[in-house]
Amino acid sequence: MGVAGIFKRGPREDKFVGLLIEQSQITVEGLRLLEKWLSKSELKDKAIDQMRAKEIEADEVRRILIDELHNTFITPLDREDIFMISLYIDDIIDYCYTTVEEMQLLGIDADEHLISMVKQTREATEELEMAFHRLFSNPRVAGDHARRAKKIENEVEHLYRVAIGELFTQAKDFSPLMVMLRRREVYRHVSNMADQADKAADILGMVVMKLT
Repeated sequence: MGVAGIFKRGPREDKFVGLLIEQSQITVEGLRLLEKWLSKSELKDKAIDQMRAKEIEADEVRRILIDELHNTFITPLDREDIFMISLYIDDIIDYCYTTVEEMQLLGIDADEHLISMVKQTREATEELEMAFHRLFSNPRVAGDHARRAKKIENEVEHLYRVAIGELFTQAKDFSPLMVMLRRREVYRHVSNMADQADKAADILGMVVMKLT
């Protein structure tokens, strides 16, 4: 753990976890927005602008976090762990934006598989947010939330395989091949988004081990 683990934490050190909480909250909001867009077609025209605004908001929090890392000699957690957790959470909101962009460019509408995959990714990110809230007061509880995030990500991967299986087994001929390949690309994109939550949970699990 960081050197600060030996001493009493001050408000400056606690700021890092606060920034991770803020970053994850914005990311959850972005995922909820993506869910809303997938289920309501009237948001399509402004979906990219709305998601871009969330991405910019989250990027600003990450910039502040990195600046604080540069300005702080003693951190409550290893600075590499703070940096990487923030990076993977940032990747999630980036994938939210590019998923909207990709679906519009490829002309792919939402289906039940995409909606479920995004919903579960949002739930995994919520678990990460809860873990940050419990990190210092109840680190083992934080570890439980990290494990739940990984479990949910495994469910997203299973759903991805089911979606791909149905996509190709239901085709009767090659006429819809290009649409199938475009839809598969979007499935893969959302699956990669969930992978970032899994990576953040892995590092968070190591952080918990250092704290306990």
